[in-house]
Amino acid sequence: MQTAIFAGGCFWCTEAAFSRMPGVLTVEPGYTGGTLENPGYRAVCRGDSGHAEAVRVRYDETLIDYPTLLSVFFASHDPTTLNRQGHDIGSQYRSAIFTLNDAQARAAREAIARLDKTGAFGAPIVTEVTAAGPFWPAEAEHSNYFERHGDAPYCQAVIAPKLAKFAHYFPDGRAGDRCQK
Repeated sequence: MQTAIFAGGCFWCTEAAFSRMPGVLTVEPGYTGGTLENPGYRAVCRGDSGHAEAVRVRYDETLIDYPTLLSVFFASHDPTTLNRQGHDIGSQYRSAIFTLNDAQARAAREAIARLDKTGAFGAPIVTEVTAAGPFWPAEAEHSNYFERHGDAPYCQAVIAPKLAKFAHYFPDGRAGDRCQK
């Protein structure tokens, strides 16, 4: 089992996308990239802890590899908006890849360079690539949020359209290099 950490805005959205991929074993929402020890949702939402809402993805590398996870990450959010995803504004909603080793850092930077070169998103990618620090799991009520609250207004207005877009790019559960908008 391998691990990757991504922040793509709201962790409910990011979790919902990654959890649909074959080979992904668990997706855990949480907080990383800040200075506060053991932060909670309210502290992170204030935007002054430095943490991002993120997901820790555990995956079977014989079924899905890190470059494919990068494709899923880029397809599941807008990596061209600084500290923002739609109406969610603040550094806690930034686009970031928190790498656990040199190979992940290299793969992330190469993916960004390739996507920028092709103009896949129509604007420069602002995704931060940084070494992972402590990951603090979110409160239990944030796990599997979309599966448990799919009819809630936020889920219908924000997450469901992202998942529809995501399904367009990954209809067979395989990512390949389909991370364009």
